[in-house]
Amino acid sequence: MRIGARAAVLVLLLVCGMSLFAGFIAPYDYAEQDRQHPFAPPTRVRFVDAEGHLHLWPFIYGWASKESAYAEYEADPSQRIELSFFARGGEYKLFGFVRCTRHLFGVPFPARIFLLGTDDYGRDQFSRMIWGGRISFSAGLVAAAATLGLGVLLGTISGYFGGLVDSSLMRVAEVFLAVPWLYLLFAVRAFLPLHVSPSLVFLLLVGVIGITGWARPARLIRGVVLAAKQEKYILAARGLGAGHVHILRRHILPQTTGVCLTQAALLIPQYILAEVTLSFLGLGVAEPAPSWGNMLASLQQYHVLASYWWMLAPSLVLIPVCWACYTLADFAHERLES
Repeated sequence: MRIGARAAVLVLLLVCGMSLFAGFIAPYDYAEQDRQHPFAPPTRVRFVDAEGHLHLWPFIYGWASKESAYAEYEADPSQRIELSFFARGGEYKLFGFVRCTRHLFGVPFPARIFLLGTDDYGRDQFSRMIWGGRISFSAGLVAAAATLGLGVLLGTISGYFGGLVDSSLMRVAEVFLAVPWLYLLFAVRAFLPLHVSPSLVFLLLVGVIGITGWARPARLIRGVVLAAKQEKYILAARGLGAGHVHILRRHILPQTTGVCLTQAALLIPQYILAEVTLSFLGLGVAEPAPSWGNMLASLQQYHVLASYWWMLAPSLVLIPVCWACYTLADFAHERLES
């Protein structure tokens, strides 16, 4: 495996690990507010104090609000707070059911550390971005899995049995290729109540994106199956009495693995960006649950975009994630051709 592909795998493993252990890595809960520090800038972790003395243990300075202006702060050297690792903090559920209070890092209460600043409610952007990665990245993975599952099933049936089945499924696929999923989601959302739980919205989002995208992978799988079923060894297996299930499982479906991996690497970033776009427009996961999309929604206000650069952080995370997926897609494509 070349260096770029290895780096891409490491990036995706890092994102997956941070999403899986979000409660441990994030110092605060995603909904916890600090109304005393709206739009606080990122906290600088220091080893050298204001007097030029070197310290072996990292520390931060507390923020002091400027009385003359709203949401403007300056570091207060009189508040030197040492950073703690494996610190006690708010309770969370590891893996969804194990209650824990230990966090990767933190500072003693009432001090606060904001590695990526805060939003207009004083919520820690770093914590929200870690928690939001669980939703946005999971949406991409689950929607891609749904798309590929339907694509493999219908593409295999279409290519293997042919005839009227093939013709009917391909006409349906053409309809789904023509359906604008964004407007379909508009229509579905219009029939739902205004106040919908984040979990239901997430399932709706993943379902619509995943189901409407099956047609393109299905056509690719169909082409592989059409070519594979004409191979002489498959004709021989059929002549020796092998059933359809045996032929598909042992001889045809393994040949679709490369196409499935390539499609997965392409679909995951596409669906992550779809979730981000929909949440940015207010059609995805709603507050207070974070996703990378609704965290960027505040940038629709010009004063936020112009004054608080750290609010752009969720968009910067998308760059390495998409690069890693597309790099793996290129690598898988090259391996298929070789």
